[in-house]
Amino acid sequence: MRTVDLSPLYRSFIGFDHLASLMDAAARTDKQPSFPPYNIEALDQDKYQITMAVAGFAEQELSIESENNTLKVSGVKVDKAGQSERRFIHQGIAERNFERKFQLGDHVKVISAQLDNGLLVIDLEREIPEALKPQKIAIGKGKLLEDK
Repeated sequence: MRTVDLSPLYRSFIGFDHLASLMDAAARTDKQPSFPPYNIEALDQDKYQITMAVAGFAEQELSIESENNTLKVSGVKVDKAGQSERRFIHQGIAERNFERKFQLGDHVKVISAQLDNGLLVIDLEREIPEALKPQKIAIGKGKLLEDK
């Protein structure tokens, strides 16, 4: 696999080191597990939805955390004493623990999360602060210094 040298960018771009570290993280060969399967949808320009298939997990066995532009969803199955007696002929429903991380863009916040019929649905929205939104500048007659 090719590696990209970003050192020329560091010499001419100031304040973009966060972008470079994101690109480095994406280029790493660390594989995320494929369980549980998930979808990511763009519902609107600034609204997103993650749907994860978490069959067999109860609400109290799931955890959702958001910190530093990283969303971490994890599931930990509670050990039950009665499960040692169960004998499966075929076990197609995975009941294993998992942890999945999603890198969120700037100003993307988790709005809500619901668990229904084995699907965990997480709603996200980009909330751009007023100071960063485009501003309309009024054009008016200004006074020149010579007119005083």
